Amino acid sequence: MATNTTISPERSAKAKPSAGIRRTYPVLEMSCAACAVSVESTLKSTPGVIDAGVNYANQSAWVQFDPAAVTPEALQNAIRSVGYDIVIDAEDPRQVQEEAQQRHYKTIRQRTIWAFALSLPVVVIGMFFMDSNGGPIPYANEIMMALSAPVVLGLGRSFFTNAWKQARHGKANMDTLVALSTGIAFLFSAFNTIYPEFWHQRGLHSTERGPHVYFEAASVVIAFILLGKLLEERAKSNTSSAIRKLIGLQPKTVWVIEGESEREIPITAVQVGQLLLVRPGEKIPVDGMVEAGASYVDESMITGEPIPVEKQIGAPVFAGTINQRGSFRFRAQSVGGDTILAQIIRMVQDAQGSKAPVQRLVDKIAGVFVPIVIGIAVLTFITWMTFGGEDALTTALLTSVTVLVIACPCALGLATPTAIMVGVGKGAENNLLIKDAESLELGYKVNALVLDKTGTITEGKPVVTDCLWTVPADERSLPEAVLYAMEAQSEHPLAEAITRYISSSDRMAITLDGFESVTGRGVSARYQREEYYVGNQKLLQDHSVPVGDELSRQANQWQEEAKTVIFFAKDQQVLAIVAIADPVKATAKQAINTLQGRGIAVYMLTGDNAQTAAAVAEQVGIKHYRAEVMPATKADFVKALQTKGYVVAMVGDGINDSQALAQADVSVAMGKGSDIAMDVAKMTLITSDLNSIPKALQLSRKTVQTIRQNLFWAFIYNIIGIPIAAGILYPSFGFLLNPMLAGAAMALSSVSVVSNSLRLKGVKL
Repeated sequence: MATNTTISPERSAKAKPSAGIRRTYPVLEMSCAACAVSVESTLKSTPGVIDAGVNYANQSAWVQFDPAAVTPEALQNAIRSVGYDIVIDAEDPRQVQEEAQQRHYKTIRQRTIWAFALSLPVVVIGMFFMDSNGGPIPYANEIMMALSAPVVLGLGRSFFTNAWKQARHGKANMDTLVALSTGIAFLFSAFNTIYPEFWHQRGLHSTERGPHVYFEAASVVIAFILLGKLLEERAKSNTSSAIRKLIGLQPKTVWVIEGESEREIPITAVQVGQLLLVRPGEKIPVDGMVEAGASYVDESMITGEPIPVEKQIGAPVFAGTINQRGSFRFRAQSVGGDTILAQIIRMVQDAQGSKAPVQRLVDKIAGVFVPIVIGIAVLTFITWMTFGGEDALTTALLTSVTVLVIACPCALGLATPTAIMVGVGKGAENNLLIKDAESLELGYKVNALVLDKTGTITEGKPVVTDCLWTVPADERSLPEAVLYAMEAQSEHPLAEAITRYISSSDRMAITLDGFESVTGRGVSARYQREEYYVGNQKLLQDHSVPVGDELSRQANQWQEEAKTVIFFAKDQQVLAIVAIADPVKATAKQAINTLQGRGIAVYMLTGDNAQTAAAVAEQVGIKHYRAEVMPATKADFVKALQTKGYVVAMVGDGINDSQALAQADVSVAMGKGSDIAMDVAKMTLITSDLNSIPKALQLSRKTVQTIRQNLFWAFIYNIIGIPIAAGILYPSFGFLLNPMLAGAAMALSSVSVVSNSLRLKGVKL
């Protein structure tokens, strides 16, 4: 009897709404993590948008929306209204974004150079060029004002522009902090320079030399922030190197066959159905099927296998793989975004754009961080005005400006996404495609691993080793033909082994009258009013087909040899038993030993019989296994482990594993498995080497360690920096933090976080 399987309600409840369509757009003009929060909240509040998310690290936004209620143009207008932009109408949005980022990088570099060139003399004059009486050299303040004005008002104008755009919508971000701090410092200093008598007339003397000026602080803060942004832009471009490497696997042009002639065209012009030519040493441009010629193709970028694969007429070829020897022609079947390579690129991009659970908390903090800092700055000003004594106003301005400068939320916002991006890229380099950040974050917690047997522990390429018929050789023609026809329609991995075995012998071609797949049992069919069954012994028991003692003994012997036994019966008679062996992968035992050595409990689940399961488990060193497991039972087993407190990873490759993959905390699909399994799984191994599993968990551990380090330093930086900037040390030590030093510390915090994330690139897995 067939068993219906459904995804558990718990997992269904977690699913995102399926209404509308989902699109990913590059975002331009974002300058900090609070900008990402602003863009995200704007998108979510746009009528017609179901859900949205923004990732500051890779400058992208995904939007799930109802196309009948809102258009991409409307989304773009909404984003533009708050000072940002998204790319929607370009032929290659990513290219537009990269070009914009390159222009942005060059602009920031030029602004940074000029900012430091103009700020340096301001600092030198303000700190060293004093007259013999302790006062400044003649016209020193005027010179500093003339040099710092272009820095603050010219090179730093983007901070003021963006802050105004945010203020118009009742929002604030890092630009708000920079604009307030540097703007107040510059205007205060300019006022003191132009009209110093104002303070003297009121009996307020900041120092013996006259009122304080902070031109050097305002200009150097701008210079350091621009330097931080420059290094940040460079670091963010480095985190996307895995994407660029994948994109670089696809050639720019392709040779198309038109009649008897050959013509070179851009790859963007290739259409499905065109006949293409590939010469030795060239990269295959799109997915297709070989129609003429033969060669060997290096498919390591898809499969991870170093041995080139033979390609003859009818064989599939994939974009990005490299032709080794001969030339061949193939018919294009998948082009553009439909190729396997494009799907891999999309998965990596989506993963780098996704948010780990901890990042959602960080985003919320960044969203309220700026208003809180402004409040602290105001409170600092009021406190110093109340208790500051003779220099109350000057000190109040100094400390409040310093609070605004030092409290940049960039380090906090970059802590998680940069580590995730580098981690995903590192995974891609190690034949591991990570679908979302959640799996990468949870991987280090895994303490129970459930493995499917066929195609995961074993090669997944079973072959027939023995076949025992109960009918004479001269009467096997019809049963053999029926067996071939039944297995030809079956999707079970073992069916192909039987069809390959039978196809080597002479047989008649027949058409079955009926066919039914029985989940977890096998298949049944009708031919010439007789019922035939192919499957395991439970299928025969369900239909009361007796199995003789001799066949049972032979079947048991094969099963003890780790071979799977298939029964073929007609009505109440067993016609044959077939032994099929699926060799264990060479790396399976080593990988399992590594996992168990790390304290991870490893379980094997299989639909095969107990004897075969026991033999395979013993061969690879697995102590816990279950045989003859139905698809729903696999999911129940995973759920039972979770109930006991385990964080469970499931590794499988077939449709029958999809429910268990959906139930698991971390799901891993084998790259050569079914499309459904890969769609459900959060990670995909594009190699048959099971050592990639411990590598994936190790990558997770290293990534989470990096995230924690980043968050620790980002939080500690603000927790320590803001009180010091507010002047908490002044009553005890007489120390007030200079705004110039605060700007340098703020820029350094962002750079240190990104640099720490980039260390993941050098980690050995």
